Amino acid sequence: MIKKKKKQDSIIDSSLKRKYKLQAKNVKVWYGDFLAIKGVSMDIKPNKITAFIGPSGCGKSTFLRLFNRMNDYVDSFRMEGEINIDGDNIYDKDINVELLRKQVGMVFQKPNPFPKSIYENVAYGLKIQGIKDKKFLQERVEESLKQVGLWNEVEDDLNKSALALSGGQQQRLCIARTLAVEPSIILMDEPTSALDPISTAKIEDLIYQLKEKYTIVIVTHNMQQASRISDSTAFFYMGDLIEYDKTNKLFTNPEKEQTENYITGRFG
Repeated sequence: MIKKKKKQDSIIDSSLKRKYKLQAKNVKVWYGDFLAIKGVSMDIKPNKITAFIGPSGCGKSTFLRLFNRMNDYVDSFRMEGEINIDGDNIYDKDINVELLRKQVGMVFQKPNPFPKSIYENVAYGLKIQGIKDKKFLQERVEESLKQVGLWNEVEDDLNKSALALSGGQQQRLCIARTLAVEPSIILMDEPTSALDPISTAKIEDLIYQLKEKYTIVIVTHNMQQASRISDSTAFFYMGDLIEYDKTNKLFTNPEKEQTENYITGRFG
């Protein structure tokens, strides 16, 4: 749980919690006077990969960052509506934001390893939670590195600086760092845009494997990537959610002309 228990929590339909991991209800976002998100509603099922596509500045990254309250750091940010995780409104005053961000991991556009060893990077989130058990830390570091397919490449050199790794390895390390604290949701903001095609393919394979255990939401400018790895795709344009459907349907038989124009390259 990410909030204090209340009597009314028991009336939340448990079947709804199982059906939808994330829900947005009529969400509007302002930065000062600028309306960045214009009344978006969306349901995201657990253990699925959901892709957000759309031209630059359309609101997809802003919307993604609502799910772990990263926009809170922007002074002019203001929101109306609800963002629910497992039935809890994460903008409720009783929400523990630290616990929320443990449950909702984030992987950024450019790899951002800390200037520490490989081991210390992966163990970082656990250590700041006060975990000191060396055996437990070692097990979580090893398991997380195995999950991202990095263990065999670094197991003999865990004290090596993370900054000495290649770009693709650094991004997999950052994903391992996210997994180490055992989230249930992973947000990814263009996680392969700074990588070469071989590293991109490895990350895409990893993302596809991770959905067995995690709910994944990814922002991407690469429509081929969205079509390859996602179960559902949402097309954003100028702060509006234009269309949201199963990926195969959205890319082969979109309902909206704007969607068809974007995916066929007529604008954007």
